[in-house]
Amino acid sequence: MSNNATKLIHSIPVDELTGAVSVPIYQTSTFVQEAPGVNKGYDYARTGNPTRGTLENIIAQLENGSTGIAFGSGLAAIDAVLKLLQSGDEILAVDDIYGGAFRLFTHIYQKFGIKVNYVDTTNAENVFTAVTPKTKLIWIETPTNPTLKISDIEAIARIAKASGCWLCVDNTFASPALQQPLSLGADIIVHSATKYLGGHSDLIAGLVVTKEKELGDKIKFIQNASGAILSPFDSWLVIRGIETLPLRIKQHCINAQAIADFLETHPAVDKVYYPGLKNHLNHDIAARQSKGFGGIVSFTLKEDTEEAAIKFVTATKLFKLAESLGGVKSLLCHPAQMTHKSIPAEKRRAAGVADSLIRLSVGLEEAEDLVSDIEQAFKKIKSYKPSKQKTEA
Repeated sequence: MSNNATKLIHSIPVDELTGAVSVPIYQTSTFVQEAPGVNKGYDYARTGNPTRGTLENIIAQLENGSTGIAFGSGLAAIDAVLKLLQSGDEILAVDDIYGGAFRLFTHIYQKFGIKVNYVDTTNAENVFTAVTPKTKLIWIETPTNPTLKISDIEAIARIAKASGCWLCVDNTFASPALQQPLSLGADIIVHSATKYLGGHSDLIAGLVVTKEKELGDKIKFIQNASGAILSPFDSWLVIRGIETLPLRIKQHCINAQAIADFLETHPAVDKVYYPGLKNHLNHDIAARQSKGFGGIVSFTLKEDTEEAAIKFVTATKLFKLAESLGGVKSLLCHPAQMTHKSIPAEKRRAAGVADSLIRLSVGLEEAEDLVSDIEQAFKKIKSYKPSKQKTEA
């Protein structure tokens, strides 16, 4: 982690013009030109802005890519990648997919003749079997949202290369502090920078990073042509968040592991999803391709009903009920009624998102306080029985 932290911190440049340690915010819409087409590298802020450009360079460095492209949201970033495709192309996507991505794939791009096939990518053989001559993009999240499924990036990258298609990895949950998919063979990375990169629940942003410059140039063209850019101020906020990313991620991982260990033996809990648990499917792959297991923990209740889940998520005090994740304050949500509501119930359940599934975004509070908060919330459930273990982490 220390070498990565050093690289990360020193990827943020000192301003050459003034020596400012903090990246300047160029809050401008346009730039004066010496003559038509003669400028200092910038002509219009949709096409390029120095603050946004600095962020794009930083994320490209951190992900060991050639090109970074910043967008106004994570979904705008996903949308730009999909615009690489054309009618008749197919996407092979992870079955436990973020609800917003599913909505975009299904309700926007399907009507333009782009077919999406969903498979369980935890077994690379499923990907190999499902690829067709029309597959142009393999889309995975690892870990997934919200059941934290782990896919073997290297193995799937080999399949993508042999099949002549791109592999895109949503690296939001891990962040470059833990995992670098381009170094494992992926072609494209997307981030909801709203989450761990920003880290303070105060911005909406998306990032794309490509391994090859030629592909990056195509997405850069789409960024300018479609216009879903990230503002200078929000670019600066993401840069500021990145400065503390290694420290934050380290503590997120420590707290999440403590909570996962606590939940695993709790009598009210049916199943715990956390890659740091040795019984988690593909734990060994997660340990190999990542430097840590992240700050998200999901679990289902033995009382497997939406009613029980809603009682729990409305009873916590430190964990705030809200969409999103990755901030310094702990959040929780009920995916079936929140982040994954756009996915049909049978498809959602088949992917492992049960009616009682609860997702925790473990923040930076004291772990023992978070465990105590969870324990008191369990008392609101009918099937509650006091835990035999200490309510400390």
